Amino acid sequence: MATRKNADTAAHAGAPQGRVIKKYPNRRLYDLANSCYITLADVKQLVMEHEPVVVVDAKSGEDLTRSILLQIILEEEAAGTPIFTEAVLANLIRFYGHTMQGFMGAYIEKNIQAMAEMQAQWAEQSRQMPPEIWSRFAAFGNPVLPNVMENYTEQSRQALTKMQEQMQDQVRQQTEQFMQLFGLKPKG
Repeated sequence: MATRKNADTAAHAGAPQGRVIKKYPNRRLYDLANSCYITLADVKQLVMEHEPVVVVDAKSGEDLTRSILLQIILEEEAAGTPIFTEAVLANLIRFYGHTMQGFMGAYIEKNIQAMAEMQAQWAEQSRQMPPEIWSRFAAFGNPVLPNVMENYTEQSRQALTKMQEQMQDQVRQQTEQFMQLFGLKPKG
């Protein structure tokens, strides 16, 4: 058994760091770290615990991590209160093939990371608050969080607009430089 484990570990030496899980054709998931079969719920739990996970096809070695994570999201979306509205999903689909596609992944990732950091800070601060502060906070009636999110969204929109303007200026300058190389004058 130890020989097989060492071979599996060596086979994935070039793979991204993380807990390696093999996916077999029968849809079973095998956790190499614990030498046992696990479920999709177990993979979700590992993700919730911030454990880096890499899922590979048992036969080809192909990285299946993204498809497994998307499967977990799909199950979560179907099971309870979804995070993504139909409008959000439609807009995400529209970005595929668009010039902004490459930018969107990084943009969404940074915003989700910022949200996670805000949540962690809020949780830390709430642990330090005495219970009577929470009762006063609840007495405000109008939750503060929507206002915080609204402000954050507006700042994010402004940053995106500024970035688009900078990109347009850069393209304009590069076009002018290119035209000057050929002795052409840009339309003014």
